[in-house]
Amino acid sequence: MSFIGTSLIGHSTGEKTGTPFFGVNPATGAELPEPFFAASPADIDRAAKLAKGAFYAYSRTSGTVRAAFLRAIAAELESVRAAIVVRVPLETALPEGRANGELGRTIGQLNMFAGLVETGNWVDARLDTALPDRAPVPKPDIRAMQVPIGPVAVFGASNFPLAFSVAGGDTASALAAGCPVVCIAHYAHPGVSELAGLAIIRAAKACNLPEGVFSLLQGTGQEVGVPLVSHPAIKAVGFTGSRFGGLALAKVAAARREPIPVYAEMSSVNPIVILPGALGSRSETMATGLAGSVSMGVGQFCTNPGLVLLPEGEASDAFIASFASQMDASKGGTALHQGIANAYQTSTSTKKAHASVSTVVGIESKNPAGVAPYIFRATAASLLVDESLTSETFGPSTMLVTYSSPQELVDVIEGLEGQLTGTIQYDPTDLPLNPNLLSALQSRVGRIVLNGYPTGVEVCHSMVHGGPFPATSDGRSTSVGTGAIYRFTRYVCYQDMVNDALPAELKDGNPLGIWRTIDGQLSTK
Repeated sequence: MSFIGTSLIGHSTGEKTGTPFFGVNPATGAELPEPFFAASPADIDRAAKLAKGAFYAYSRTSGTVRAAFLRAIAAELESVRAAIVVRVPLETALPEGRANGELGRTIGQLNMFAGLVETGNWVDARLDTALPDRAPVPKPDIRAMQVPIGPVAVFGASNFPLAFSVAGGDTASALAAGCPVVCIAHYAHPGVSELAGLAIIRAAKACNLPEGVFSLLQGTGQEVGVPLVSHPAIKAVGFTGSRFGGLALAKVAAARREPIPVYAEMSSVNPIVILPGALGSRSETMATGLAGSVSMGVGQFCTNPGLVLLPEGEASDAFIASFASQMDASKGGTALHQGIANAYQTSTSTKKAHASVSTVVGIESKNPAGVAPYIFRATAASLLVDESLTSETFGPSTMLVTYSSPQELVDVIEGLEGQLTGTIQYDPTDLPLNPNLLSALQSRVGRIVLNGYPTGVEVCHSMVHGGPFPATSDGRSTSVGTGAIYRFTRYVCYQDMVNDALPAELKDGNPLGIWRTIDGQLSTK
């Protein structure tokens, strides 16, 4: 398999300057043979300026044009499925089945956003009729809708080389909104990123879109991402990764002459609450389900449950023994890259040494890039004293915490940082659910799950994949579902604008036939 090895900037390639870097097979530790070159300062500047130039034309395209573009990207990705499925395991140690499934999700996201923009209803068009004879002050004609914000910088994620990377949800939602994208490939999978980037560029050319509607920059977040976020042409940022990386980018964005929004998904332990009735009626099935959720993807999902809250007592002791046995048998696997393995070892070592924590399962991986199960146990009282016990350990690990009363359970939830998800395992005997528990969870998470597990994020219109800080940098947003488009838009209001100069969505007679709010009432008129 051959690669260009440079950044992809509009219709051309970047410079081959500096020391090349190579992908690494995490399973073997061996460098892959193809060299890649990080984007130069000139590459970064050119990509950002091309995106700025493309914005004025691309932002005015119709929903029909954008939908065709998104579907063309999906088709181009499908056409190189075989190459992608071969490359993903080499750069990430993920199995081919995962690569196939994730590519399917990526294609599905693109088609979902295509359907959204094709109908046009998403712009939330609002019209208020003029009342020129109103006393004492006439009422003007007021119309408003969502419009694209400008070029967006998107960072590829290490744990999702497809669905949250070059052609993933951030890119799909930004392009759907009418925003050009400059993507920074994750340094751990440069080859997969190039394959996806070329697919997008081929689609852009086939749809006769302006050069610069998409570019791909190779290199690390520090050497390439920070200069790009600092560039005045960039108007928003999409990021999935560590809290350290997300906060660093947010700091850069806030320090600009024109600060810009950063939508960063960063850190989450996704608490699972097990209520007494559920523990008594289906302990074994919950232990099996939890083991599957904690070990899924070798624990390298942002929704893996890192905190499980159980009532004190013998039933919990039996549950923990069953769960520990299943986790002990899972043996873990290979981390996506060495940095994740190193961070996992540091985090598990810190928790293992904590005076208030006991180690239920502790397996040391013999593979330098390996991550093996670590299950810890503590009490709610310990958590209320030391919040560091709830810190994220990215890998096949979780903290089992016993609570002594419903109030102590609520106190723990209220004291947590913001999370992507919160789960309640209940039995009919646990009903009605404690309203204080529900209120506490709602204030801390973006998605509440009942009698399920947080791993597995359905890609659909109503999904919310976000949450209060530090789950995300802006808890009002989502990175999955069609609501993700609103991260990259803003309202513009037109007052007494001549009809010919209005966007089609706001013109008299509703030429697009979309749903609009007219004088406070939904209508297709």
